[in-house]
Amino acid sequence: MIKFLDLKKINDNYEAGISDAIARVLSSGWYLLGNEVKSFEQEYREFIGSRHCIGVANGLDALRLILRSYIELGQMSEGDEIIVPANTYIASVLAVSENRLVPVPVEPDISTLNIDPYRIEEKITERTRGIMIVHLYGRNAMHPEIERIKKKYNLKLIEDNAQAHGCIYDGKRTGSLGDAAGHSFYPGKNLGALGDAGAVTTDDDELADVVRTIANYGSKTKYQNLYKGLNSRLDEIQAAILRAKLPHLDNDNQHRRKIAQLYFDNIKNPDIILPSALCPPPPALCHVWHLFVIRTQNRDRLQNYLNDNGIQTLIHYPLPPHKQNAYREWNDRSYPVTEMIHREVISLPISQVMTDEEAEIVVLAINNYQNT
Repeated sequence: MIKFLDLKKINDNYEAGISDAIARVLSSGWYLLGNEVKSFEQEYREFIGSRHCIGVANGLDALRLILRSYIELGQMSEGDEIIVPANTYIASVLAVSENRLVPVPVEPDISTLNIDPYRIEEKITERTRGIMIVHLYGRNAMHPEIERIKKKYNLKLIEDNAQAHGCIYDGKRTGSLGDAAGHSFYPGKNLGALGDAGAVTTDDDELADVVRTIANYGSKTKYQNLYKGLNSRLDEIQAAILRAKLPHLDNDNQHRRKIAQLYFDNIKNPDIILPSALCPPPPALCHVWHLFVIRTQNRDRLQNYLNDNGIQTLIHYPLPPHKQNAYREWNDRSYPVTEMIHREVISLPISQVMTDEEAEIVVLAINNYQNT
């Protein structure tokens, strides 16, 4: 069986560094808010190119904390609207509604599967305070039109960078393009911990201070609470593990690009719609291929066929947010592009440890697939 993502093999590559990282934490006797977290925050903010990095418990918390901090700073208030992609993973939307803000979904561009920049302006109202872009599947979602709209309406631009660690747009890393960004280090991400972990990056000194404070029970000084905060902290062991992996991230992403290019060059089945082409070389840095997502009209048939041929695939994602029970008040809405995407997408195996031979087996199986 070709696994969709062989996490054990990925982490075996870093076994020496991970073991050393864990031993370092154990010998220190310090498990929270220590030197490993401080060091990772410094190393990751330098990697991203932001002034600040705040380690938090997970990617959803990172987005929640950004929005909550804008509320505490008086820059947003209950009932304000945040533009979001209609076809994102639900966490992006949950972060908005959790803060009693109003998510306003916008359809994607079918060629990129990211939010369509040219559909955003029509959704802006007097209550709009921000745009959340999601670098979905590892592809940069930033666009000159989004920059124009942000400036014209004086909006906050928040990046969901959970799937795009290391991606580059216009010479800058995603995660440093807007006012603030949320990052997830869930184990399956391109930069993955061995459990839940996340971070916020920003150039805004005041925002960074409030995010850090709210994430620590709303406290700067022990037992003194400035805000009704929460407990969302990156722990020392996860930070140490991430430090072991971070120096290899660009090389890992480059290997993913190699596998993606092999798929592009060799999949020739007319029933399969490939992602839009890689960015123009050299090099193709606007995509880090967290996922390689193809489309086909009879997805379940293809998935069963690939499974029967020893190839594991996943669906990202079966249901869009507006069709979830959690947002049942949206269930009657129609987002046709989003709905088509969620009916047709299927993710092929891709990772930094996938071999050319494994990719060639996937190609052969797909080229032999018949949709009748």
